[in-house]
Amino acid sequence: MHGWAIAKRIQQISGEVLQVQQGSLYPALQPLEQQGWIRGKWEESETGREAKFYTLTAAGRKQLEQETANWNRLSGAINLVIEKA
Repeated sequence: MHGWAIAKRIQQISGEVLQVQQGSLYPALQPLEQQGWIRGKWEESETGREAKFYTLTAAGRKQLEQETANWNRLSGAINLVIEKA
């Protein structure tokens, strides 16, 4: 997906709760690309304009799994604290 589509997808999946601004998204994508977790390629978009399309790499998929596990552990711990409060 290209950046605008990624932002729209996040908004859609979150039930319109999360809205990522372009000024936040692109600076966040750059380090992911530098780490080799995503790959960017310039292509023509559906509107006929050039856009950078991003794909998750194998290393990115592995990192996503690690980050998801960490998030699940952390959010589970937070939920326990809230439930006991």
